[in-house]
Formats: sequence, structure tokens, C-alpha cells
Amino acid sequence: MQELIEKKKVLNRENANLKVVSPIKIIQFGEGNFLRAFIGYAFQELNKAVNFNAGIAVVQPIDKGLVKMLNDQDGLYTLFMKGVKKGEEIQEIELIDNIVKCVDPYLNFKEYLNLAKEESLEFIISNTTEAGIAYVASDTSEMQPPSSFPAKLTLLLHERFTHFKGDKSKGLTIIPCELINHNSETLREIILTYISDWNLGDDFKTWILESNSFHSTLVDRIVPGYPRAEIEEYNAQLDYKDNLIVSAEAFLLWVIEGGEELKAKLPFEKTKLDVKIVDDMQPFRTRKVRILNGAHTSLIAFSYLYGNKTVKESVDNEFTGGLINQIIFDEIIPTLDFDKDQIEEFAHEILDRFRNPFIKHNISSLALNCISKFKVRVLPSILEYIKIYDKLPTNLTFAFAALIRFYKGTYNGESLPIDDNKEIVENFVEIWKHNDYTTITNAVLSNEEYWGEDLTKVKNLSNAISFALEEIDTNGVEKGFENFNKKY
Repeated sequence: MQELIEKKKVLNRENANLKVVSPIKIIQFGEGNFLRAFIGYAFQELNKAVNFNAGIAVVQPIDKGLVKMLNDQDGLYTLFMKGVKKGEEIQEIELIDNIVKCVDPYLNFKEYLNLAKEESLEFIISNTTEAGIAYVASDTSEMQPPSSFPAKLTLLLHERFTHFKGDKSKGLTIIPCELINHNSETLREIILTYISDWNLGDDFKTWILESNSFHSTLVDRIVPGYPRAEIEEYNAQLDYKDNLIVSAEAFLLWVIEGGEELKAKLPFEKTKLDVKIVDDMQPFRTRKVRILNGAHTSLIAFSYLYGNKTVKESVDNEFTGGLINQIIFDEIIPTLDFDKDQIEEFAHEILDRFRNPFIKHNISSLALNCISKFKVRVLPSILEYIKIYDKLPTNLTFAFAALIRFYKGTYNGESLPIDDNKEIVENFVEIWKHNDYTTITNAVLSNEEYWGEDLTKVKNLSNAISFALEEIDTNGVEKGFENFNKKY
């Protein structure tokens, strides 16, 4: 098989017979799997549907990245989309061809700044991870490049402002896709801070505020990325050699805050994609964060301790699948102010996605920064449930206890895939040196740096979690939950 792959044509524009190159309308900060499976695909569909004719210039936002590999393939790559919708299997393969330039500002900063001079440029889109939209005080305007994404973007925008002599018509539509709430507002404020820090002038500040628009977003698509374990099977379906294959689920949702002007600029309603341009994206964000992300983060600990290794195994298993269903339908959904039928339909769609047989979504890959994720994604459902019903949500409380047990680091003699801040991991090591479950529980729940408040003050929560921890250690996850459920 490997010999056959080696004999295939190299993927490039000449071999793919792609001679026409679209003008650069979009600068995309980030070249990783998610953006290529999400933004690259979305604009390819828009190009096909309405002849949008948008080429993408990709900027590598950190020192190490994939720009060289992309350049070796003239920006081309293959997207495999697989999923299940209402019982029907969906499989699509698409050669994405809209990346027309790839720039590494760490190797060629001048080439990076020259992107600002593109006449056809209209959009800035980014996904530099949740940590990407950050103010770094040590960044200066003389650095080539500065370290942070907002600082790099500030210099790019200043170059455009200077080159076009403050022309108001040369402002850009800036659409960050990082998974933080109010991402565009946060990005804009950091840019304004750099303008002040670097004395770039009031005229530039006015141009930023009046000639550019910033739009917050919600993105939703599971992208496992390069299918390393099944790469021969994927390559067998192609008549060329592609080193940048990316796999994704069939589902895609993109919610962008904006009005009629943005809808006119981005006529996604003429495509088959679920792209919503709305006045307020917060209801969509709450729904997604509480149900999809909340269910993911809730299941990690109890499902892994139980013995599952993938999300699909978790939802298919009678015990863990039942627990996940109860978490979603009995404890999360009742705390959300949505039309009941619509939100339950959304939840069933989420479970279809979790069951996707084409995507091996390892629980271990979800276990990054679980403490901070639990605070944002799950804890609000617990506290809202208590507020509404004046009692603990049994399943979510047990999931919370399982998370604390997970952070001990070992279970039944095996290491657990903890992936978190060094200080958090070390703190849990110290906490778990205690032999008393009440002491352990109180040490975790009282840590306001983790939860934003002292959770030992929540009625019955400490006692319940302490009891659950002892049950998990004494009787295992399934029997432990059975005993916990009888008491709480």
C-alpha cells in the first residue's frame, strides 16, 4: 500500500489542473486542522454557490506550524467529511483549493506586512486557540513579529491604514473564531491597547473604530484532524498523494453576530451550510456550551474511570450512555430558557454526533484543562439547577466527584490522561495525599481560583461529593453511582 501511495502524483495546482487563482479577499490567522476543515470548506462552498471568488492568505500565528507543508502543496488539501444524520450515513470528499498564499511571519515579516496592501482584501478570520486572543505587555511595534496574535494584527492593520492613507473604504471585516465569549470585543480592546502603548495615533484609532467592523462568533464542528491511524484507507481513495488530509464530521454550525450589511457581504444563505448571521449569538453559545461542551466535559472522568476510551463507547454503553442522557435531558436542558422541542432536537443531534462511527474521538483528547472547562461548561448548569429546584442535580454532582477522583492521576493501578496546568496538577497531588474524603473535597471546592467562588457554601454539595468519592473508590463507578443515586 505504501509503495502505491509513493507512486501517486504530488498534490499541487499543476497536477490538479487548477490554473485560476482567486484574489486574496481573506487573511486567515491559523493553518491548523480546524480552520482548514471549517473556514476553508465554508468559503469553498460560498465560492461555488455565488462565485464569491475569495482566495485565502494563510498566516502562521506561531513559530512552528504547517505553512511549509501547505506551500509544498500550493495550499491544497483534502477534506473528508463523515457523519450520521437521523440514521443516515453521510460521506463527502472535497479538494479544498482556495488557499492561494501561505506566509510565515517568523521567516519573512515583510511578506506578512505586504498582505495589508492587497486591494481585494476584505476579511480577517482567525482561530489561534482560546489562549490566542491575549494582551502581551512585552510585545512592541519594533518586533518582527511580536508574539501575540492581536499585536501582529495591530501591525498589519496599521500597515494597511498607512499604505492607503487612512482611506475609510479600506477597512476590514474582522471575524475571530477563537472559543472565548465576546471574542471580537476582546480582540478589539487589545488592539486599542496596543495603539495606545505604541503611540500609533488617534487617526489610526478612529480608522479602526469607524472603518473596520468586529463580529463575535460561535463555531461548531468536531475535527479530529489528520487520520493517522487510518491514513492508508484514506489515501486509497485519492489518485494523488496528500500530506495534509484532514477529517471532520459532516455537521457544521457557524453563528456570527452582525446585521444586514454583513449578510450582504457574506451570502451564506445561498449555500447548503448552516451559517447564521444574527443580532445576538449568546443564546446559541449558551446552548452549545452547556449541552455539547457540557456533556463532553461531564463524561470525561466517569466514563474513563468506568473503562471507556472513546466518546462513542461512552454513549453506546448502557450505563454511561444512560448517565449522559440523564445529564443532558434531566439536568442541563431544564436550566435553559429555550423552546423545549427545539432544544431537545438539538440535543438528539448532539448525541448522533457523539455516535459518529467514522470519527474515533478519544476521551483522552478531551481531557485538556478540565478544571477550567468544567467551570465554564458544567458548573453553571449545576448551580442553575440548584437555584431552580433547591436540590442537587444527582448525575452532574456525581460527574463532578468523578472529575475530582480523575485528578488523583491513577485509578486501579493505571495512569490517567490528565493534561492541565502544572500548578493545578501539582495541587491535586498534594490534596490527594490526605486520606479523608471530606478534607479532599473541601480543599477542592473551596479553591476560588478554580471555580470563581467557594463551593463549600453550596448546600449539601461537599457532603454529596465526599460520599461519591468514597463510593467510586470502594465500589467502582457503576455500583458507586447506584449507591449515590439512592442517597442523593
